[in-house]
Amino acid sequence: METSTTQATALNFDRKNLSNQKLLDLYESLVMPRRIEEKMLILLRQGRISKWFSGWGQEAISIGAVNALQKDEFILPMHRNLGIFTGRNIPLERLFAQFQGKKSGFTKGRDRSFHFGTVEHHIVGMISHLGPQLAIADGIALADKLSAQNKVTLVFSGDGASSEGDFHEGLNVAAVWKLPVIFVIEHNGYGLSTPSEEQFAFKYFTEKGPGYGMETVRVEGNNVLDVYQTILELAEDIRKNPRPVLVEAITFRMRGHEEASGTKYVPKQLMDDWGKLDPVNNYEAYLESIGVLDEKTKEQINKKVKKAINDGLEKAFAEEAIIPDLNEELADMYFPYEQKLIQPQSGKRSEKRFVDAISDGLRQSMEKYPNLILMGQDIGEYGGVFKITDGFKKQFGADRVRNTPLCESAIIGAGLGLSIKGYKAMVEMQFADFVSVGFNQIVNNLAKIHYRWGQHADVVVRMPTGAGMAAGPFHSQSNEAWFFHTPGLKIVYPSNPYDAKGLLNAALEDPNPYLYFEHKGLYRSISESIPDDYYTVEIGKAKLIQEGEQVSIITYGMGVHWAKKAVEELSISADILDLRTLLPWDQEAVKTTVKKTGKVIFLQEDTLTGGIGAEICAWISEHCFQDLDAPVMREGSLDTAVPFAPNLEKQFLPENRFKIKLQSLINY
Repeated sequence: METSTTQATALNFDRKNLSNQKLLDLYESLVMPRRIEEKMLILLRQGRISKWFSGWGQEAISIGAVNALQKDEFILPMHRNLGIFTGRNIPLERLFAQFQGKKSGFTKGRDRSFHFGTVEHHIVGMISHLGPQLAIADGIALADKLSAQNKVTLVFSGDGASSEGDFHEGLNVAAVWKLPVIFVIEHNGYGLSTPSEEQFAFKYFTEKGPGYGMETVRVEGNNVLDVYQTILELAEDIRKNPRPVLVEAITFRMRGHEEASGTKYVPKQLMDDWGKLDPVNNYEAYLESIGVLDEKTKEQINKKVKKAINDGLEKAFAEEAIIPDLNEELADMYFPYEQKLIQPQSGKRSEKRFVDAISDGLRQSMEKYPNLILMGQDIGEYGGVFKITDGFKKQFGADRVRNTPLCESAIIGAGLGLSIKGYKAMVEMQFADFVSVGFNQIVNNLAKIHYRWGQHADVVVRMPTGAGMAAGPFHSQSNEAWFFHTPGLKIVYPSNPYDAKGLLNAALEDPNPYLYFEHKGLYRSISESIPDDYYTVEIGKAKLIQEGEQVSIITYGMGVHWAKKAVEELSISADILDLRTLLPWDQEAVKTTVKKTGKVIFLQEDTLTGGIGAEICAWISEHCFQDLDAPVMREGSLDTAVPFAPNLEKQFLPENRFKIKLQSLINY
């Protein structure tokens, strides 16, 4: 049986106006990944490498594309695009060191094969989730468009990965914003072992483009000249008239998804048919038929390629295995950055509500950083559902204050793409609850990218959070603990207008990824006199907002206000420590207050089980046990979803239970 979507058709080469030298250059470029593949399969059988993802049979797509673009235009490859890496002239010894998990590889042994990027070579590598690549390409292209660079970004997707929501989001955003992106779909008939007809209900991807308002082109993916000339012409046109184009490259994967999986699931006739269309052999035969390639030249090229491969392998194998360095591993989770606190200059102050302080800080950061781009649903003319960005579009323009489609994953990914090109990005979640749709981009792309290959992620995600407004299960969640568990992120959660402005400014200064939680219940319920000038608050530093002798209350956000109210009502003398920064949290401040009072309770609005309080209370029990005069206690919301009805929500929240537990701790 032959899968209808990857029907093998004869290859018809047309050199058009290409010189003999260009034809030979393409041949040498095409031979390189094939010869590497041949060598890697030998090494795999010898047990000298652990895993290999083959692009055998698909090389012409990568080689045609990489040769068609300018050297400083970004390409975002997948795991069958070895030719992109070799085509960008990455030193083979570093590439092979990467494959072997050696220190000189691009990820210092922390990630595998093609899971890396290199800004020097204008490549952004994949993660195993596949789909998020498209959104990053959108962000890179947006940066080029904003900078009037007249550049093209090219991103790959397999036909299997096209079933992911990120594929739709990436194409949709590019179409709406008219971004100069070429989306190349390598249509090879299978997603691992699942054939195309079980992946989607259409025949060709060119049918999808019109649904996005996007041009589409289909090419013979095994014909290097067809791919090269198509991409070359498209890129030249897109640089003048920025817009996205979907290019479908019909091809076939001649080996397994990875070598261990094999190809037994592929019908023999289909494999035989495509085997006759091998992109390397057919192009080689074509060059010989027109007198461009003779035996001597072919031997010279292959000898040169094989020598380069063997030399690179020799250097990579000679490198010693990695000696783990604990300090380096911990330090590399974050881009090196030393905060310099900025104090207000003029002494001028004014009364500002919590919501006004956030808006003020964001506006001043926009003025301070011309490369800061804001993105979010309804943040433009409407000013956001909470009016944080009211008037911003008029002041800063639609390019910098960008309304987005409803696609959280694509917008967070676009923020990372902007960062790769030297921009700063602020992404507003309309409600913190909606971040679940963009969860993968945050925990697997933003958080890990510096650890993996040294790329910073200068992205702040603003998160309107919290309950108390009778908004129900999907507009009231406290979800900071979802991210507290993820190394590579920084998390701040202010409880007052002064910190709201200063922490936001600090987060936007720092080139590392931040989650900035802002409690909706505080927006218009509290105010204070704060500096009119730009200033920052120290990241990772808790604040003792009230001093006492009987007990230490450790909390953050709305919990600060519940704690202040409780100690007043119960006439208790308490230290109230506002964490302010949740990741990294201030261990010294916690230790100091526990030593002082000997009794401690943690208060959080989040549900009790698995919350931030559980981690900090465990740390106190381990590190401050000798200073304790009572069990470490904690209180949080019920372990249920957030209910809608006001009386149910009041019962859900911990405020009343906290008072009871606080009194019992005092009496212990």
